[in-house]
Amino acid sequence: MNLQQLSQNLNVLVRSVGAFILHEGENFDRSKTEHKGFNDLVSYVDKQAEEQLVEGLRKILPEAGFITEENTATNRGERYNWVIDPLDGTTNFIHGLPAYTVSVGLMDGDEVVVGVVHDPNRDECFSAHKGGGAFCNDNPIKVSDAPALKDSLIATGFPYYDFNLTQQYLQVLGGFMSKSHGIRRIGSAALDLVYVAIGRFEGFFEYNLNAWDVAGGAIIVQEAGGKVSKFTEGGDYIFGREIVASNTSIHSEMLETIAEHWKQPGN
Repeated sequence: MNLQQLSQNLNVLVRSVGAFILHEGENFDRSKTEHKGFNDLVSYVDKQAEEQLVEGLRKILPEAGFITEENTATNRGERYNWVIDPLDGTTNFIHGLPAYTVSVGLMDGDEVVVGVVHDPNRDECFSAHKGGGAFCNDNPIKVSDAPALKDSLIATGFPYYDFNLTQQYLQVLGGFMSKSHGIRRIGSAALDLVYVAIGRFEGFFEYNLNAWDVAGGAIIVQEAGGKVSKFTEGGDYIFGREIVASNTSIHSEMLETIAEHWKQPGN
């Protein structure tokens, strides 16, 4: 398989879907929003964007299956699977906040081998394939060279539907506030990840995430020279519901800061 060519084809498709989302956002009617669950919002834009992605991806790699947020395609492939978030940052989109992305990753077995994250508002398309480096609009990118947490800007995502671990999480936030340049919360995990890859953030952490939130961005961080893990070393950060991404230099400090306050459920 030519991963470079596949990544280029994916770039074209994801950009076209991003253009559709941007156009629909110009006059979006908030009354058309649906609720999948408490604070879990979806619109026709999410669903139609995912349908467009699925249709295009079937042409790019017919043998691949799908892991999708909106369940427009549910067939799993024996080897290859596309992991799709058609609109990461739906709440931002619904409220007219220009911070959302289209995120797609391709898994070969348990490994992500291609990722594309497109920010239609800034017209920035981030991409990577295994062993090929990371890019933004075809320009090579790399993580920040900040050497320590005290020199770093950290991103996170707040709990919005499961609040059982809120107090622990607030303690972790306090730890990062006192050790870094500050904390930012954009509202799109995929955007946070690619901002680590391009060096705008030194690190990112969040829990209660799904595979489609992180698959596309995780490989872009890694190919840009960064590191990705769960809240502890090892483990499955794609399906493991939690992630830490960094420029590598501060990864140990991030894990230590989290460990000071974070107790895993059931422990």
